[in-house]
Amino acid sequence: MHNRSILRLSLVVAIVLLSGSAVVRAQGPNGSVINFTVSMPKPWTHLLEVEMRVQVPASLNVANDSNLIMPVWTPGSYLIREFEKNVQDFAADAGGRPLEWTKLNKNTWSVKTNGARQWRVFYRVYANEFSVRTNELNADHAFWNNAALLMYPEGGINQPSTLTVIAPQGWKIATGLPPATNAAVNPGANQSPANVSTFQAENFDILYDSPFEVSNFKQIDFDVRGVPHRIVIDGEGNYDPERMKRDVQKIVEAEVGMFDVIPYHDYTFILHLRANTGGGIEHLNSTSLGFVRNRFGNERGWRSFHSLVAHEFFHLWNVKRIRPDALGPFDYTKENYTRSLWVAEGITSYYGDLMVRRAGLISDKEYLDGLARAIQDYQGIPGRLEMSAEEASFNTWIKEYRPDENSVNSQISYYDKGELLGLLLDLEIRRQSNNAKSLDDVMRYLYHEFYEKNRNYSPADFQKACELMAGSSLEEFFTHYVRGRDEMPYNQFLSAAGLGLDQPGQVRSSGGGNKLVGYLGADLEDSGDFINVRDVRAGSPAYEQGLNARDKIVALNGMHLNKEAFEAVIAAKVEETVRITVLRNEDLRTLEIKLGAKTDAPDRMVQLPSTTDQQKRVYQSWLNGR
Repeated sequence: MHNRSILRLSLVVAIVLLSGSAVVRAQGPNGSVINFTVSMPKPWTHLLEVEMRVQVPASLNVANDSNLIMPVWTPGSYLIREFEKNVQDFAADAGGRPLEWTKLNKNTWSVKTNGARQWRVFYRVYANEFSVRTNELNADHAFWNNAALLMYPEGGINQPSTLTVIAPQGWKIATGLPPATNAAVNPGANQSPANVSTFQAENFDILYDSPFEVSNFKQIDFDVRGVPHRIVIDGEGNYDPERMKRDVQKIVEAEVGMFDVIPYHDYTFILHLRANTGGGIEHLNSTSLGFVRNRFGNERGWRSFHSLVAHEFFHLWNVKRIRPDALGPFDYTKENYTRSLWVAEGITSYYGDLMVRRAGLISDKEYLDGLARAIQDYQGIPGRLEMSAEEASFNTWIKEYRPDENSVNSQISYYDKGELLGLLLDLEIRRQSNNAKSLDDVMRYLYHEFYEKNRNYSPADFQKACELMAGSSLEEFFTHYVRGRDEMPYNQFLSAAGLGLDQPGQVRSSGGGNKLVGYLGADLEDSGDFINVRDVRAGSPAYEQGLNARDKIVALNGMHLNKEAFEAVIAAKVEETVRITVLRNEDLRTLEIKLGAKTDAPDRMVQLPSTTDQQKRVYQSWLNGR
């Protein structure tokens, strides 16, 4: 239940806030009107203040109770995040009279409206968690996802709404939502029109799919095919604005060129530059990105940025419009299960890097080297034999975002395997169709036959689309590598483009000029006076001979070393026995472990000794998108 004194204070604050903006009517299909106001009068407190106004026309019957629901997750991030935990100071009134309310469950507030045709609620949301999927408000900026901030009326997910933002002086507002039409704003004495803006959303799916950045951000603008794009940058960094504009524009042009359609009126990249951040999340006509502010100092950093941008931008087709079975319309109150995240995310990862190549931002060699590293990293995960791509997709709600020390042995990421499946599928379709079709055609087919016809695809639909382009059955491929856990025969598929995979690490031999190094099989990290064991890989010498995750390594052969020195000693002792002293559960113990051996060389893509004209054509059309 609520506290009456907090209720009265909250309603007074809400009235003051509303004096700065006019109410814009957003009438839903059932005739109700929903208007939100978001303000941040004291940004340093990390509290976003939300007012929600509901109006029911006289032509409609009104109920005595109304339930308001806060989403527990946001699309694009498949984990129940319990956004309702940050709500405080909830209050409701009608015509200045307080209304009773109660919570029905963790994320549902029931308001006794007593038949009122106009009523409102006010609440605050604590916003001090920076990520692309949560909310952050401080003295420097505000960033929020509406699913983590705004409630919706039960049964009213399809209703339109407006959202008025009241920003601090000197701050600007960026979002993918369009401005509200006929929005008359009276900013009042302490606000200017630039600090108060009203936006509109056709329904709550669109509202929840439109994050906001409010700050004194920088902006870079460019057009593609006459459509405006902007990069909104919050934070400082060592980027070159002209290069950023040029490179991002090339990526957009390459991806638009593949689909040959722009399904939006404008596009906003919201880029946060921080000392320690990363990742992105996709939206219908925007994306929010996090990137380390000083990683633009070398080409490696720029390539990482290009890959992030290309991945998230490709999502505007793949997953935001080409939707797996369960992903839209969404149920925001519980998990939405699908077995196709390896397509939605993994194939997007495949195209992300491929589009950077097609945009001309990296060379063939750089792209192929990246593929070889991805394969080598994936093959080093014991969990690849324990979980299929479809299983990883289905289990994302309990595994992908909650890894533990055994995850490397028991699971895979649908990002990692999905990227490699995209590669192999693309080359196999090109081979079977004599290079007449490709995975590009599959994605275009899904866009036109499913998105444009307002349909979601099932796993069977995706397989059929691939088979349609290949011109023959791909049942064996999907049975063994998508639904199954069989090892993927890379060379069998790479040969379609005249390529092979050289995997020196797969051959335990000193022949061929490859140097052998000692192999322990544990992932380590420095931690003060100790070396922490993060995980131990199944089948490795460490795993078979008793080293445990969470052990703290104190000494190697009686020597106290840091991580770098420890790994150097291990590398020099091929198949020798070493003594590792660890602190485990506050007890010291020493383990004798006989090391293994591996070759000290990366996997690499190589051209086959001889290639046919067909293989050359596949190679060129694959990497150049023609």
